Amino acid sequence: MSYRELATRPVLAWCAVTVTSRLPVAMAPLALVFLVRERPGGYTLGAVLAAAYVLGEILAAPVLGMRLNAERARPQLVAGLAVGAAGFAGLGLAPGAHPVVLAVLALLAGAGPAAVPGGQRALLTSLVPERAVTQAMSMESMLTFGIWAAAPALTTGLALGVAPAVPLLLQGSLMGIAVAGLWLLPAGWAAGAQEKGASMRRALLRAWPVYVLGAAGLTLLALAELILPALLEQRGIGIGWAGPLLAGFSIGSAVGAFVYGLRGRWPGPLAVQSLVLVLAVAAGVALVAVLPWTAAIAVALVAAGLLQAPASLTRNLALREALPPGALAAGYSVMYAAVGAGYAASGTLAGGLLKAVAPSTAILCGVVLTVLLAVAGAVGERRLGGRTPEAATTEDRTEVAPAGSGG
Repeated sequence: MSYRELATRPVLAWCAVTVTSRLPVAMAPLALVFLVRERPGGYTLGAVLAAAYVLGEILAAPVLGMRLNAERARPQLVAGLAVGAAGFAGLGLAPGAHPVVLAVLALLAGAGPAAVPGGQRALLTSLVPERAVTQAMSMESMLTFGIWAAAPALTTGLALGVAPAVPLLLQGSLMGIAVAGLWLLPAGWAAGAQEKGASMRRALLRAWPVYVLGAAGLTLLALAELILPALLEQRGIGIGWAGPLLAGFSIGSAVGAFVYGLRGRWPGPLAVQSLVLVLAVAAGVALVAVLPWTAAIAVALVAAGLLQAPASLTRNLALREALPPGALAAGYSVMYAAVGAGYAASGTLAGGLLKAVAPSTAILCGVVLTVLLAVAGAVGERRLGGRTPEAATTEDRTEVAPAGSGG
């Protein structure tokens, strides 16, 4: 199946809803920094608000994802987006509020829609035939990287060119538009027997190696984004190159997603593909740490970006193989939390290391952490690959039935 065959009205409507719901998420950390940067201790407060936002996402995604009703998911998705819209609007309308109030609003803005990406991915794969799932998820990845590439420029332009609160107000408005857009899409998706209770938890826990690989992949993205400015200063390169270099990484990722989706299936098991790709991205990021020239760093980042998107796609496709259909939305939400945790952990590690070592050394330490996580995930996934979702589900029901739980 070609990409042209994805150009159906339901898929195009899904794309519109996705842009309006995910652009606010991509804008959030930088928008929160700009919102309070002119206050005393503004940059520190901005970092705290961004951390509260990410914490809300990480904590809420698995909890809300497990509660999604596949066939009637719309009310839950609407509620989540509405809470997010209210959180962003509150931040934009009360930028001078007490820091605790701002932190609570940031937490709500992150937590409310945390299960929406997982629900949207499950909905997307229900809109296309099974043979087109790889292309559909590749299209989603291209759209996501495009959003993340545009968000910093949009946020910075509005915050500095208009007013610091404007990005937050725009984010609230966009999420409100996404709420309305959900009525252009089906109310849910068919998922067969819905996993519940202990069966759902067992299914999700069994897929832990995939989440570990997901966290490993995002540690690399955090290293590239957060340490690059300091690395450029270490190399005597103008810090203004950080933006174009990171844009090259995002563009490379979009191209990589497109190329991966040109084929319905690539050689080798998905677990092996994912491990090889993550390690290749790690090698690219390691090269960024040791290369002294701007052009060489740019080439390494673009090459890493080309492989980053396929690495993410193989993890999501592996998750589809590892979980029964009724647990997919919850699984995607747990993956969302895992990659967010990987990003946050890597950023925290990098920040601590920068106080003691050079930026290049901090990046290499982060690469070592990524490799350890990837190997741990790969070892666990070898065990996971031996059991089909159907067999695992049957086993769970056999284990749960004698307890008389009915779930």
